[in-house]
Amino acid sequence: VQLQASGGGLLQAGGSMRLSCAASGLTSSSGTMGWFRQVPGKEREFVATIRWPGLSTFYTDSVKGRFTISRDTAKNTAFLQMNSLKPEDTAVYYCAASRLGVINSQVRSGNSYAYWGQGTQVTVSS
Repeated sequence: VQLQASGGGLLQAGGSMRLSCAASGLTSSSGTMGWFRQVPGKEREFVATIRWPGLSTFYTDSVKGRFTISRDTAKNTAFLQMNSLKPEDTAVYYCAASRLGVINSQVRSGNSYAYWGQGTQVTVSS
């Protein structure tokens, strides 16, 4: 499985941005794709994930109501729509995937995801 993330950049607070994560080789009928982020000197942080079938979604509290994760099954791509961006959203964002439907209690753990994409920088200026 290979993950290709794209869509990062620089924008002002209050703006919107969409990240994409294209997966190749991830064609299982069940699975999980998510986004994590990391700033220098801090631990990697869970952001959001989507699990299929069923398309259950999970978010960290700080992005609820602002970020939306979705998946295009035909394109095998996950998206993270980020609205009302804040300076504290600045980070390198990483997409991650598992061939398994990760259980609820483990979706926020990076150890639940076997595959990782390269990071994409998101910078939000105040």
